[in-house]
Amino acid sequence: MALGAAVGAGITMLVRRGPEGRSPAYLASRAAGRGAAKAGRYGAKGARKVRRRGAELMNNIPFEDIGESIGEYLESARSTIDDAVARELKDLRKTVRRQRKRLGV
Repeated sequence: MALGAAVGAGITMLVRRGPEGRSPAYLASRAAGRGAAKAGRYGAKGARKVRRRGAELMNNIPFEDIGESIGEYLESARSTIDDAVARELKDLRKTVRRQRKRLGV
């Protein structure tokens, strides 16, 4: 019975009309709407600030130096791979020669 009375009182408080002729639920939703609008404005302002700062940072990135260093790394890797393949091919030829000699071919 006490629970029913508490729920009834709560619903009555939400539905009743206040001195201005509006319900408390309406006033709460209106305040929430104003808060959401303010949050949207702050969010847009922050996004503009981040966009400007991002543009400044993009201008400070040394893309040419990065490209050159990546090119140097690739060239070094390519030459290392070429050397390894050449050594393996030389060893394989030696092995084939030895096998031919052993077989008498």
